[in-house]
Amino acid sequence: MEPSIFTKIVKGEIPAYKIAEDDRYLAFLDVFPTTKGHTLVIPKQQIDYLFDLDDELYLGLMAFAKKVAAAVEKAVPCKRIGVAVVGLEVPHAHVHLIPLNKMADMNFANKQKFSKEEFEEVAEKIRKEYEAA
Repeated sequence: MEPSIFTKIVKGEIPAYKIAEDDRYLAFLDVFPTTKGHTLVIPKQQIDYLFDLDDELYLGLMAFAKKVAAAVEKAVPCKRIGVAVVGLEVPHAHVHLIPLNKMADMNFANKQKFSKEEFEEVAEKIRKEYEAA
């Protein structure tokens, strides 16, 4: 299997705005976000389809995503964090955590553009909330 872009991020071959990481999971900002703070959570092991993860990896991913979502919600003003699993654009299981203020914030056709500094600033805010939890 060809390494996915997410596997290349895990290996440090491609830079990312990392939020949180442990030995099995990684969270980083989506560089094509629908809203500021849009975060991706992945297992480090490259498995294409979320529902092909074994139960332990799947449940661990969701527990990791829950902690990351709490940090995103504290760092980015929003009504709640939306969760989406689409899985068509990158062949590596991943969960989208999207700060929501309106339903349109979940529309993947509405990509936002942010500067490198804006990405770095929001990543730092989320990271601090994650580490404080």
